[in-house]
Amino acid sequence: MAVIHPWLEPLWTRLIALGERLPHAILITGMPGLGKRDLAEALAARLLCETPGIDGQACGHCTPCQWRRAGTHPDLRRLVPESEDTRNTPDETSGTGEAGGGESKAKSTQIVIGQVRAAQEALTMTSHRGGRRALIVDPAEAMNPFTANALLKLLEEPPEACTLILISSAPRRLLPTIRSRCQQWHAPRPDAGELRRWRAAQGKTTCVSASLLALCGGMPLAAQRMAAQGVEALAERFASDLSDGEIDPLRLAGQWETWLKKDKIALSAGFNMPMLVDWMQRWISDLAALRLGGRVKYFPARAERLAALSARMSAAAASSCYNEFVNIRRAANHPLNPRLFLEDMLMRYARTLKGVQL
Repeated sequence: MAVIHPWLEPLWTRLIALGERLPHAILITGMPGLGKRDLAEALAARLLCETPGIDGQACGHCTPCQWRRAGTHPDLRRLVPESEDTRNTPDETSGTGEAGGGESKAKSTQIVIGQVRAAQEALTMTSHRGGRRALIVDPAEAMNPFTANALLKLLEEPPEACTLILISSAPRRLLPTIRSRCQQWHAPRPDAGELRRWRAAQGKTTCVSASLLALCGGMPLAAQRMAAQGVEALAERFASDLSDGEIDPLRLAGQWETWLKKDKIALSAGFNMPMLVDWMQRWISDLAALRLGGRVKYFPARAERLAALSARMSAAAASSCYNEFVNIRRAANHPLNPRLFLEDMLMRYARTLKGVQL
């Protein structure tokens, strides 16, 4: 049975209440780590199930449910980047539109046009049991322009008895025409009480620490995934490196470059430049918040040290530094020279500590 996380139950109830009035295309939005894909899977399961339960969820026992659980349901299609494809059957990812395709080739991080064309062809056929069909697109912002236009045609002329379920953590990156053709549903983040209950429900060996949950902005599943990857020790080293008010940007950049490229623990945990820069942005966010009279959000265990560092900054310098790091984050996926990128980032941070406005 697909999982409906407690903080998403009200949203699930509203979706199920629509019944036959459920639109042909919906867009589920919200921060990463909330369980949007689980919600989409549960909805798709409900649509395909022949005997759903009184709670609205799929029964898990009928023939369509058995097909779905085996990953062989012909009326359920998923469009995900090849790099994230852990659910699709082989024929669902074959049409990538790329030449070659040996195992040594890096897997695409985009949803490519061939995947949409393959899904479109499959959806033109009659449903195998005369029921509904479902297409899940996750994350929708991973579509390149050609893919987005191909999907737009599906949205403009939707297949009969088919529901398209798009998932996005960055809906503004989607074409306005795609957003306008979907009914949008926003997945809310859990409140403090829900987070406490969620942590209490975890076993002692699997419980996510409060520090890691804070670093993930209160996103439970993101924190759970990072805990499983062993990321918490990396975050502790990161915070320790920046807690010194007199950092040497060039030396630290060299250490971090080695950390990213050669450290076995970091490599096994999937630690990369975007994650490191994201943590830097959150560290700066805490500093700026303190300087402007707010409170620490992402690094509560370092609150005392952050308060001491923020006291050395001017409010203008702290705000300016945060805005600079928003732009730096956009370039983190493909820095032309990782060492120079790290040096520039850390020098900007060091200047801010001295009260210099960037």
